[in-house]
Amino acid sequence: MSTANLNLTLHIWRQKGPDQKGRMEVFQAKDVSPDQSFLEMLDDVNERLVLQGREPIAFDHDCREGICGMCGNVVNGKAHGGQDGTTLCQVHMRSFEDGGHIFIEPWRAKAFPVIQDLMVDRTSFDLIQQAGGYISVATGNAPDAAALPVRKENAESAFDAAACIGCGACVAACKNASAMLFVGARVSHFALLPQGQPERIDRALNMVKAMDQAGFGNCTNEGECSAACPKNIDMTNIARLFREYLGASAKKRA
Repeated sequence: MSTANLNLTLHIWRQKGPDQKGRMEVFQAKDVSPDQSFLEMLDDVNERLVLQGREPIAFDHDCREGICGMCGNVVNGKAHGGQDGTTLCQVHMRSFEDGGHIFIEPWRAKAFPVIQDLMVDRTSFDLIQQAGGYISVATGNAPDAAALPVRKENAESAFDAAACIGCGACVAACKNASAMLFVGARVSHFALLPQGQPERIDRALNMVKAMDQAGFGNCTNEGECSAACPKNIDMTNIARLFREYLGASAKKRA
């Protein structure tokens, strides 16, 4: 790991709009502090571009605390940079070597069209969430909701599934651009809790339908999705999604 300031060569995807042809452009990042985050490094590059009268690099970001899911990019072929359980905004420059080359690209998926440069449109995730990621139970305030009995194993699994931040790394890492891990986490979160039972049958059917309509690919159990997930969402959620979907389909036919 580097401790002195770094000089890096960045190869960054530039694309003016969704209907424009994109290309890789080369930028120099000089005197980069190893304590900077990856996004702070991009901020410095953009400041230099603005001073030069050039168009800054467009990239998504928001909380910069690893909880919002906005900062996704592919760095050197790895979603979020490839560090285990880490979002790109939490990656620090000390993990790169001085004089190295860094390749930065947007998510690559039909369902995530490029808006500009490194920014992609993740509306497809919103449509999946709207299709079934809600409950109609009036649980009241927090103490009232906590009064409902839930098995410890179910509560823990539901909490783990709810940790999904919807960043899209699972889609970007999958060779099929599948969203099964995202949908599995959303369905599992509610299927394991009593509050999620009223919509349980329709939820699985509607969310899978929305996923297919958005253009995501099928799951072939490669495992890249879980490996790339910055919140370590487990593939058992995909298995649960299959069970929920098959069970819901059978009940609808009955």
